[in-house]
Amino acid sequence: MHTTFSDGMLSPYELIKKCKQHGLSVISITDHDSVEAFPDAIEYGKEFGVEVIPGVELSALVEEKDVHILGYFVDYTNPRLLEYLEFFRMERVKRAERIVAKLNSINVPLKFESVMVRAGKGAVGRPHIASAMVDGGYIDSYHQAFEKFIGNGGPAYEKKFQLTITDAIKLISSSGGLSFLAHPGRYTTEELLHHTIKSGLDGIEVIHPSHQPSHTAYYRGVVNEYFLLESGGSDFHGGKKNDEEVLGNFYIEEDRVNMMKHRLFSNNSSNK
Repeated sequence: MHTTFSDGMLSPYELIKKCKQHGLSVISITDHDSVEAFPDAIEYGKEFGVEVIPGVELSALVEEKDVHILGYFVDYTNPRLLEYLEFFRMERVKRAERIVAKLNSINVPLKFESVMVRAGKGAVGRPHIASAMVDGGYIDSYHQAFEKFIGNGGPAYEKKFQLTITDAIKLISSSGGLSFLAHPGRYTTEELLHHTIKSGLDGIEVIHPSHQPSHTAYYRGVVNEYFLLESGGSDFHGGKKNDEEVLGNFYIEEDRVNMMKHRLFSNNSSNK
């Protein structure tokens, strides 16, 4: 799930309160390139009786394809992780500047300052640009901004800085976390999936709103075949992406979370 520290609509407090209302007992916030929601989010979780697992979502490059890696149980105070995330955020700003310049060159007079106002304290990304375009009346809808201008292959598209899959997994591991391939049903070929598994993934996101039942069954089979962990969730952005109905309807059972904790415990024991 995402908060205002990346491309979500809700603050950590608002999100956790909403999760409690939807009957969730364990959640993870996985903002893009940011762990700034913690430690406040953990304290809010205690207030509402919701366990909050520190997480992060990173972009990685696999065979020229953009894949997302979820890190769960990361140490959000880890100096190396924080150093990398700060670098990623600066690269996001540079990318946003290039996208706005391209928009300006095709007669969309969007101001970069309006994008940064939209981003607020969050890591700036294309969703903030899309929202600023709607605010300025340059486009009719958030989705149209992607379809006509800033989506992959669009006239104002710009590539973002990405780690290799191996480096992303190493970064998560070095900060004490577990790495999962996010929503593979969106983009993953069988060849790409096996490449990521060989790179050292701990698990796969089996449950996701974009997954059909056939996807869920397939990825669960892969998890079992390779002795991986299973994760899943709503990928909730606070209603921004018309995702209001997903919260509380896409989840994994708590025993899956306990299996993650057991893996972490085993890893820590073997490293002593």
